[in-house]
Amino acid sequence: MQRPATVLCTSGLAVEAKIARAAGFSVVIRAGDRDRTAARVGAAAAETDCLVSFGIAGGLAPDLEAGMVVVSGEVVSEGCHWTVEAPHLRRLSDFARSIGATLGPVLGATSILATRTEKKQAWASTGALAVDLESEIVARTATALGIPFIVLRSIADTAKRDLPPASLVPLSADGKPDLLGVLAAVMRRPFQVAGMIGLARETAVALSALINPARALRSLVATT
Repeated sequence: MQRPATVLCTSGLAVEAKIARAAGFSVVIRAGDRDRTAARVGAAAAETDCLVSFGIAGGLAPDLEAGMVVVSGEVVSEGCHWTVEAPHLRRLSDFARSIGATLGPVLGATSILATRTEKKQAWASTGALAVDLESEIVARTATALGIPFIVLRSIADTAKRDLPPASLVPLSADGKPDLLGVLAAVMRRPFQVAGMIGLARETAVALSALINPARALRSLVATT
């Protein structure tokens, strides 16, 4: 009889973690602290069968629109490349097809790609479909432990969007926006208001797009 699989998700935002937990996953929230996240994921991963990078992402492929879902078993970063074994990759391909997602590599970045120029350069140099800040930690840790990893992300800011400066204000330690910091940034540069509204709208679309794929992923990894 197969035992239930132990799966750990890593997310950057509290709202992403809420969606993952509602689907039945345990979650580590990054909240902008890379070293702390790597340590927490590493400590928990010893008792884990699979690691998942879960949440929203920036689009690099120019045809990806807000709310489109990307599934991956391949992560690239500066000088590194991680890929799950062929059987796992085939399962992910079938899974992506079943939920209407796009399958392809993801860039694990150490800092936010905020401009269209940065995203275009990353797309050209890596071929990655999307970028986020947790996938590199997940892929590196999983590979070191010899367990599979999965990236499940939806596009919030597309390759065609420059991020407003206020959206780059660091998160609080619990993965929530620093509302006072964001407000202060907007007050200093009021021209950002339209961009922040547009980004908020697209982020809401991206978060909603994660709900059903998260439930489907829970079924996929239910057993080892």
